Formats: sequence, C-alpha cells, structure tokens
Amino acid sequence: MTAAAVRSFGGLKVLVLEDEALVSMLIEDMLIAMGCEVIGPFLRIDRVREFLQRGGAGGVDFALIDVNVGGVRSFGVAAELVQAGIPFIFVTGYDEPGIDERWRSWPRLRKPVMPEDLLAALDGHFSAVRAQDRQQDRQAAG
Repeated sequence: MTAAAVRSFGGLKVLVLEDEALVSMLIEDMLIAMGCEVIGPFLRIDRVREFLQRGGAGGVDFALIDVNVGGVRSFGVAAELVQAGIPFIFVTGYDEPGIDERWRSWPRLRKPVMPEDLLAALDGHFSAVRAQDRQQDRQAAG
C-alpha cells in the first residue's frame, strides 16, 4: 500500500461481513494497511444485524459484505445498510446469476480480493463522493 492510500482512508470505519476466516483476515489486513479502522469482522449475518439494530450503524462509514455467509445470502443486510445510508460493496466469488436481480448493478469485488482492487473500489467510491460534495458546495455558494 502506498502512503497516499493511507492518507486517503485514514480513520475510515469499515464494517466487514465475511464468514471465511482467511479471507476476512486478508481483507482486514488490507484495510488496516490503508489506514482504516475495521468494525468486526463479523462472521455471521445474525451478529451483524444485531450490531446494526443496536445502533452500531452510526459508527460505520462504509461496509464490505460477502454475498454468501454461512450458506445464507446477505441481501437483507444490504437492505439494512441502504436504509441506514451506509455505502457498501459486495465481496463475492459469484458471477452475476448468483446475485439477486435487485443487487446486480451494485458494486462488487471478486474473490480473491487483491489489494489494488480494494484500493481502486474505495478510491472510486470516495472520489465520486468528494466530487458530489464539491458540486453541492459550489451550488450552495452561489
């Protein structure tokens, strides 16, 4: 990871939902190297839902969620994240047919997740957010 990556994402709180321990550890290591704070990682859907329902969503800036967690699809969690206003990316080995139609256009990373792909996905999302913020600032200014 580059110093620029660490500067770009320093302090970002990222929720991770991933049931495969090795994959989870790799994602966690990548996020920490980018300066992020990892929330979780959660290995089960019920645990992440409990966390969100107890008000944990307020401390989350972004989420990475596996599509298939212990044989259960995470689309309900995805809907909760949307409702809470938390942006997220799916992490999956599934091709498009394995994704519920409602979520097929949603951003996703293919497993195995490579550091450059994760960095590009986060950078792409937050670059778009920064551009939108600048546009809103210009509109408000005049």
